[in-house]
Parts: sequence; C-alpha cells; structure tokens
Amino acid sequence: MDEPSTLLTAGGLSIIAVTVALLIWNKVSPVVAMVLIPIAGALLLGFSVSQIVEFTGEGLSSVMNVTVMFIFAILFFGILSDAGLFDPVIRSLILATRGKVILVTVGTGLIGVIAHLDGAGATTFLLTIPALLPLYQALNMSKYLLMLMLALAASIMNLVPWGGPLGRTAATTGIDPLELYQPLIPLQGIGIVLLVLVGILLGLRESKRIQKRVAAGEIQQADHVDIRHIADDFSERQRQDRADIVSHMRSGRVIYWINTILALTIIGLMLADILPPHIAFMVGVAIALPLNFSGSNLQMQRIRAHAPNALMMGAVILAASVFLGVLDESQMLESIALSTLAVIPDTLGPNLHIAMAVLGVPMDLLTSTDAYYFSVLPLVDATASQYGVASIETAHAMMVGNVIGTFVSPFSPAVWLMLGLANANFGQHLKYSFFIVWGFSLLMLLASMGLGLIGVS
Repeated sequence: MDEPSTLLTAGGLSIIAVTVALLIWNKVSPVVAMVLIPIAGALLLGFSVSQIVEFTGEGLSSVMNVTVMFIFAILFFGILSDAGLFDPVIRSLILATRGKVILVTVGTGLIGVIAHLDGAGATTFLLTIPALLPLYQALNMSKYLLMLMLALAASIMNLVPWGGPLGRTAATTGIDPLELYQPLIPLQGIGIVLLVLVGILLGLRESKRIQKRVAAGEIQQADHVDIRHIADDFSERQRQDRADIVSHMRSGRVIYWINTILALTIIGLMLADILPPHIAFMVGVAIALPLNFSGSNLQMQRIRAHAPNALMMGAVILAASVFLGVLDESQMLESIALSTLAVIPDTLGPNLHIAMAVLGVPMDLLTSTDAYYFSVLPLVDATASQYGVASIETAHAMMVGNVIGTFVSPFSPAVWLMLGLANANFGQHLKYSFFIVWGFSLLMLLASMGLGLIGVS
C-alpha cells in the first residue's frame, strides 16, 4: 500500500471543503465551483498547466456517454409528455380513488410513480399537485400527506438511469449507468410495494385524524366528492398547457399507442443491453419528434422548450468531471483515502459505505445533491475500496441511503416548487415527513442488503 502524501491530502481536502461550502451556501453555480476550485487548487499545489489539462481530459472522456444520455433522455420524455402520454394514466388513477381517503393516499403514490418516469422533480410536481390538491381539500386531507406521498414516489423512481442520483453516481465512479441500474430494478419494485403499504397505513391514520376533527366540530364530513369533475379539471389543465402546440400535433388513439410502444421499446432496448442508453435515447428522440410534431420548425421548438433542463444537467456533469478528474488523476483522492484509513477504526472500515448510507437522509439537510455525489461519494468509495469493497457496492449503498431524502432537502429546487404549488411551509413539511422518509430509506437499505446489492462484513 502506498504512503499518503500530506500535501496532496491537505490540498485535496481543501479543494473539497471549499467546493462543498460554495455549493451549500449557494454562492456560485455548481459549474463555477467544480471547474475553478480544483484547477486553482491544483495550480497552487504545483501541478503544471499541461498536467491539469491531462487530468481534466481524462475526467471529461469518462462522462461523455453519461452526459449524452442525460440530454437526450430529458428531451425524449419531454416530447412524450408534450404528446400527453402520461395524462390518461394519471386521470384513470384519480378516478380509481373514488374519493376515499385510503385510496386517495395510495393513488397519490402511484400517480407520483407514473409522473416521475421522466426523472424530473419539477415536472412531477407541476403535473400532480394542481391535479390532486383540490381532491385533498375536498376531503379535508392534509396537503403535507400529499407532498409526502409524492416525495416518496418520486424518490423511488429517481433511481432510473436518467435520474439525477444515478447519473451523478455514474459520472463519479465511472461505472456504466446501465450496469448500475439493472440490479436496482427489483429494489424499485420492492419500493413501490412498500409505498403502497405505507400509503395504506398513512391513509388509515389520516382517516382517524379527520374523524376526530369531525367529532370535535372543527370540520364537516365531506358527504360527496365529485371525483369526475376533479379528473376533468386535470385533463382540461393539461390541454390548456399545450394549447400553443396542440394544433400542430399529430394526435389520436393510434398515435398515443405508437408513443406507448416507442417508450417501452426504447427502455426495453436499453435494459436488455441491446443499445447503450445514450444511443437508445438519441434514437428515441429522432423517432418521437416527427411522430408527434409536423415540420422541422415545430420539432426544433420542442427541443428548445426542453433544452434548459437538458443543458443544465449536462453542464453540471461535465463540470463535475473536471472536479473529479483533477482530484483522481492527481492522486489526491487516493492520498485522502489512505490518510483516512489511519484514523478510522478497523471494524468500521469494511462497512463505512453502509454507515454513510444510514446517514444518507440526514445528510440531505447538510449537503446539496451535487456535494453529496461529487464530494462525499468519491471519498467513501476511495476509502472503502482499500478494504476490498467494490465501487458498485459503495455506489448502490450511497444512492439507496440518500435518494429517498431528495425531496425533504432544502437544497433541492424542486422542493421549493412543490411547497409553492401546495402553499405549504418547509418547516412543517420537514416535521411531517422527515422521520417517515428516513424510516422508508432504512427499509430500502435493508431490502438492498436482502437482494445482495450491499454486503455486511
């Protein structure tokens, strides 16, 4: 085993600390912090410009496929959302709740699962909260229960390859996104089952709370809820949102089912490893555009409409590759890991990734998503690997432990959109949801151990 360098350890820790601080305090964008700080740090440590160019080049080359996948996945699901692919499913689930508290709670979770297929939290909340909030108000249900169920559902689905956590993890570890995701598919299935069970329990609790308030004379019992009217309002809102493009869209049941087949085919080709993810989504976009929109002008308009989200995520991953390339190729990460080995107890070392995973949700209150995946994860991976823990095992542990807490984190912009749409308070949301979210995360962590994704030494 090599000896750690004090200079490299101190330099690497300083680069990480400054970058994390800037991200947490929201002083600069992630692109600025993750490009300028490591380059400046490397120069101060005595590395030449040519060496730094080599470091960043290695980092960039390792994430190009992930970046392309993200850009085209966001475009692909955005185009299918424009075409209304998910609307009938969500409308059907709203109708299926029949205005019953328990069914509404469970249905909210399932609606969140469908709505978050594109991996974008903002889109999920824009689609679901305006549709479901009137139903919750009519039944005297808590809007914080609505946000909790959507947060849990979106977090489970956030494990997809085109979701932020897995994309960041792939960029950090250099592991292919599909290789990371395939073992997680059964875990997502377990997560959805747990979501339904939690929905039933929370629905029962909510029913009792409502009955107590009725008995105390605080509210009146909701005798009848016009669930069809609420579903119709959702459909009308979606039509209005697409009013500027609907006249130029190809529509009808045949187009809808072709879109459905296209989505299932692209995902199937990717999961079956017939096409790599970045190629699969490029092909998907190339087919979906002319299928749904006539004329090159309108097709380019839809690309421009979804480009901001695609560019933002692509830019963050490319910037992170510079950060990680400098730290890794300069041997700073290795030196930090070797220094850490000297101070942590031998009994903790082989299970360091699990200990960090258990704390994943609380850490969401202290670090941003970018700081967690681009700073904490590489350190844990570098240290755990010295004890023989495979990078993919560390990656799975850190993702599963953290992802469920995504939408209780004040550092997630989508959380503030969710709060705004529901006219809710962050402190109350945290008080209502935090321990349930953390408990759900721990159940997912146990399930991942049962599936053999994570081993205990």
